[in-house]
Amino acid sequence: MPVVDIDPDELRTLTGHTDKSDDELRDDLFGLGIEYEGETEDGEFKLEFEADRLDRLSVEGIARSLRYHYGDTRGVYVPDTNSAEWTINVEDVPDDRPCVTGAVIRGVDLDEDALDSLIQLQEKLHATMGRKRAKGAIGIHDLAMLKGESVSGEDGDAGRSITYTGIEPDGDTFVPLDDDAERTPADVLTEHPTGEQYADLLENYDRYPAIYDDIGLFSFPPVINGRRTEVSTDSRELFVELTGTDQWTIDRMCAIICYALDARGATVEDVTVEYGDTELVRPDFEVQTKQVPHERVETLLGIDLEPDEVVDLAERAGLDAEPEGGDELTYEVEIPPYRVDVLHPVDVVDDIGRAYGFNNLVPRYPDVGTIGGRTETSRLEAAARETLVGLGFEDLLNFNMTSEADNFERMRISPDDDVVGAAEPATIDEPYSEDFTILRTWALPSLVSVLENNTHRAYPQDLAEIGFAAHVDDATETGVAERRTVAAVLARHDASYEDAKARLAALCEEFHVDLETPATEHPSFIDGRAASVVIDGEEVGVIGELHPAVIVDHDVEVPVAGFEFELDALR
Repeated sequence: MPVVDIDPDELRTLTGHTDKSDDELRDDLFGLGIEYEGETEDGEFKLEFEADRLDRLSVEGIARSLRYHYGDTRGVYVPDTNSAEWTINVEDVPDDRPCVTGAVIRGVDLDEDALDSLIQLQEKLHATMGRKRAKGAIGIHDLAMLKGESVSGEDGDAGRSITYTGIEPDGDTFVPLDDDAERTPADVLTEHPTGEQYADLLENYDRYPAIYDDIGLFSFPPVINGRRTEVSTDSRELFVELTGTDQWTIDRMCAIICYALDARGATVEDVTVEYGDTELVRPDFEVQTKQVPHERVETLLGIDLEPDEVVDLAERAGLDAEPEGGDELTYEVEIPPYRVDVLHPVDVVDDIGRAYGFNNLVPRYPDVGTIGGRTETSRLEAAARETLVGLGFEDLLNFNMTSEADNFERMRISPDDDVVGAAEPATIDEPYSEDFTILRTWALPSLVSVLENNTHRAYPQDLAEIGFAAHVDDATETGVAERRTVAAVLARHDASYEDAKARLAALCEEFHVDLETPATEHPSFIDGRAASVVIDGEEVGVIGELHPAVIVDHDVEVPVAGFEFELDALR
């Protein structure tokens, strides 16, 4: 969960409630779902909150939420913007980072506290929504230090332009932040601490992203800005630019920054972004809408509300709600542009409930009395796990997500093979890490990876897991077939097929099912030392001694035998 450091005195000033004690502030913050996690050495609050409320990554955003909570501010607020004077021309950019957005900020008063808050907001957005700058990166520049190329608009007014383009790694030079030397982009990635930290983001790029003004290169996204445009407490006008892989993401990041600076009394000015024949006016302050039935508000919150009460609560949550008649009372709810978390009507109901005060809800017993208990699958899983532990296995719980390399390649199979573990995986569209790109199709690779990480520990190592596996299946409602699977490995100097077969037979005997193990071939196992697992006449898994290539690839230095089959076979 994101944690931000907030000066309570500054928070009191921005909310206008300077009489609030620290204890009262903590209580009010808790009412918003913001957890107090202690204080820094400087006496700042360390606040943790839901990862989806990225508008609260700054003291300005938290102060805004508190003003709504106190009733001092109501409804959707959208800052007024001045007409665009600056243009960003997009020319021949790298295909992997095609998007750009921006805004001009005028009349900002950046004292030390405001500048620290802006830097913290920038870095927190990088770490969260920007996916460590891979999906979106922010550059903030002193506008006075930019010299844009003069352009004439359609109405004859003069304007200024900068260019977002691609550059050869050893192309033009600039002086990066915290440096004194002129460096090429390639030099920055190998000789500058920040460049070394983010070099992996550009390792597959033939040409690097770069932003130029009329003087030359001043920004090398997503790595570092130039020292020429460095922002200080003397800066009064800023140029905010964001580049990334997705226009929606960087537009939302830009909106959050603009709202924070607007709270400091600054004026936001539009920027024109020209993608060839397509022209965008940014920042994007478009207000989104959701349709929310009145009946759903009352059902989810468990209280009766009049329509004017729902409208009032929505406005106190920073939203606008307009009742619409018809067969069923529904509200058209407007969502401000800095809210990236409102994806469903339930999110709106949650805001309404928080404005009402969840502590004000009166607990009541449900209309239907039931007795809780484990499901049949849960009882089966618990019994199987207990039996495996009784057979000498150490019970594990691994991640359900993995990579194609670990799930397939290192096990010597491919998704198209007709063997246990081979299937089309459910992939993650925007993975946070290259280590977690798919849902695993079988659990055995996870156990082998544990053995790989445990080579420094003594043998024998007998490991088992009853876990989740999935694969793409268009016949299912969700398009992904899910199942529970039983996997186990035995790693020791004399591990053999017979050892694994004995454990598997004991497990099946405990559940009174018939086990057969006809010979089979599987790339993950040694030929002649592998068999299918057939339970009650149905082929449900595989058992055998792992192939030496699999063992060597995982740096395991002892033989490994193992098996995997579907949990439901034990019913």
